[in-house]
Amino acid sequence: MQEADTIRLFKCLADKSRLQILKSLMKEDMYVERLAERLSLTPATISFHLRKLEEAGAVASRREQYYTMYSLQRAVFHTRILDIISEESAEAGVQAQRDAEYREKILKTFFVYGKLTSIPAQRKKRRICLEEIALSFDAGRSYDEHEVNEIIERFHPDYCTIRREMIAEGIMTRSGSTYAKCE
Repeated sequence: MQEADTIRLFKCLADKSRLQILKSLMKEDMYVERLAERLSLTPATISFHLRKLEEAGAVASRREQYYTMYSLQRAVFHTRILDIISEESAEAGVQAQRDAEYREKILKTFFVYGKLTSIPAQRKKRRICLEEIALSFDAGRSYDEHEVNEIIERFHPDYCTIRREMIAEGIMTRSGSTYAKCE
């Protein structure tokens, strides 16, 4: 299901009358007058809501003699919400670019000549700085505490705090006095 179709469907479902129409159509196919009678709404109101539901793909119409019969499009409602939100967004590229620009801005703010000037108080900014320092470590290699301290000290003198933060953020692991970068 396309992102625009999903939005249109969710907007349709956010109306009590439309939900009542869908519940009625779940039991049986109906025409406008029958739905109006059942839900105590005017035929014009029912027609309006059915048009919106049909545009969203939630119902389908067909002609039967003098009436237009409406039926529920069940396949639309079998789609899991997790499947919908896990689809790649048309905005994904733009979001990735914004993330990269934000990351670059943070690094320019907190790093001067390759040195961390201060440890950011905000967690998101701190995480970006810690990830930058972690690039100096090889994944899959074990380091003793002295090696870790030397590498971190190239960036900032408070290697204890940074080492502790890297472990707390899951960037590095510690087993005894041995450290490793998480993959």
